[in-house]
Amino acid sequence: MLLCLVGQATNAQVSFERLVNADDEPQNWLTYSGSYASQRHTLLREIRPGNVDDLELKWIFQAQSLEAFETTPLVVDGIMYLTEAPNTAIAVDAASGRVFWRYQHDASAEARPCCGRVNRGLGILGDKVFMATLDAELIALDTTTGQPVWRNSVADPSLGYAMTLAPLVIKDKVIVGVAGGEFGIRGFIAAYDADTGEEVWRFHTIPAPGEPGFETWEDGGDAWMHGGGSVWLTGSYDPELNLTYWGIGNPGPDWNPAQRPGDNLYSDSVVALNADTGELEWHFQFTPNDPYDYDAVQIPVLVDLETDEFSSGKLMLWGNRNGFFYVLDRVTGTFLDGTPFVKLNWASGLDEAGRPYETPQGTEAVTYPGVQGGTNWYSPSYNPNTGLFYLTAWENYGHIFQPVEVDYQPGRNFGGGTLAGPIAGAANVPGFGRQPINNWTDAVGNGAVIAIDPSTGEQVWRFPTTDVSHSGVLTTATNLLFTGSREGYFYALDARSGEMLWRTSLGGQGSNGPMSYAIDGRQYIAVAMGNSLFVFGLPGD
Repeated sequence: MLLCLVGQATNAQVSFERLVNADDEPQNWLTYSGSYASQRHTLLREIRPGNVDDLELKWIFQAQSLEAFETTPLVVDGIMYLTEAPNTAIAVDAASGRVFWRYQHDASAEARPCCGRVNRGLGILGDKVFMATLDAELIALDTTTGQPVWRNSVADPSLGYAMTLAPLVIKDKVIVGVAGGEFGIRGFIAAYDADTGEEVWRFHTIPAPGEPGFETWEDGGDAWMHGGGSVWLTGSYDPELNLTYWGIGNPGPDWNPAQRPGDNLYSDSVVALNADTGELEWHFQFTPNDPYDYDAVQIPVLVDLETDEFSSGKLMLWGNRNGFFYVLDRVTGTFLDGTPFVKLNWASGLDEAGRPYETPQGTEAVTYPGVQGGTNWYSPSYNPNTGLFYLTAWENYGHIFQPVEVDYQPGRNFGGGTLAGPIAGAANVPGFGRQPINNWTDAVGNGAVIAIDPSTGEQVWRFPTTDVSHSGVLTTATNLLFTGSREGYFYALDARSGEMLWRTSLGGQGSNGPMSYAIDGRQYIAVAMGNSLFVFGLPGD
């Protein structure tokens, strides 16, 4: 329902051409990751290492929700569009925070997300913004009024289907994926007509009998029907190749692979789809027959980098939840390199094709990384100036995985196992939410921001934090890096060295990816911490 209309926002329509050429207007932030390449890198230059210490708070937007604030705002011609959990879309003046309109979708009581009632943002095209909802609906809203233009039911929430991602708009299509792998769904990615909401194509991430990849579900029964393969983070797009890339989640049941023998395609993979038809062009699987819940839904970062090691020049960089950093050829999906970036013992390395040499630890020993992975959904960044890839990592963090036989029941948890911490009787690293009292120690894990050289896989620097973090990373053309932390700090680091240049305490955990935009030549940095969006700029009007 429309809660209030307190103003009117007017702006030029956002064409597909503007989305393709987003780097030509760095004052705006047009997609979830800033551009189709998903580098989460701004070309704005007003804020620099020499003046970042002068940053001051310009305005705050306080969410009406106490759920995790994971949105990345869009900014178009001075108007900011954002979401607050679970499903409220809002338009505000990006210079002052004044609200223009607010639209709240009340999700069905049948919605049952596994891991928080969250929403990560919007897509935009023409005069509409698009919101994916917790009860698996896709809604188009008028950018000026916030009124619904159309809505479409994508899947049945009573079976565990949900959507928490920001839609990706390509040409005249709005592309989304479904969450719900912990409930035995059969995942898919689908495209909808931006004008009408009608479904245009659908790609199932778990193949059916007769489809390529079905042979990797070797049980001969119906495991594929409840095979998971959820898609809960936004993909990327290469306009030249007309390929869109999406990370696929874990197979189901999560922790009992004996119930689903085989590699279980296309779980724990990246898939490259024809953006017009949804047809699969290639795939690469990171963790075959995954028994650890190592979703491969992380953001595919597209980079043009021709070196002696990577002669094709068209690369995909991937900091995977399984603890390896990968370099792939994004034209063919060919594995080029893979290097651990955190402590891991579930595999001893990768073969020439990128397949892991698995080293299972059993049901009594600690497996590294733990169930949350070496990294997770929080966005990485790539800085073309430094040539470095940056990600938030959970280090020295493990779990004991204990499989349990489980029967599929519609809409019920389909985890298939239990988890134990590495130290008996001690608190483990907290899950998705920061606890009021910190009762764990570095013995069970710590956090860091890590800079990786893609050409070698080597870590160039690491910035340790006293807690693990859910914050994404933003880099700038002036070689700054912005990130948050779970202890409530917002940092600016030197992207070349990792040196801390500025820090402020915002009193809540960082759970989104910072972003940047400009109005009248003045650059702003926005970050969601706790239950508020904080916007910083340099002194002046």
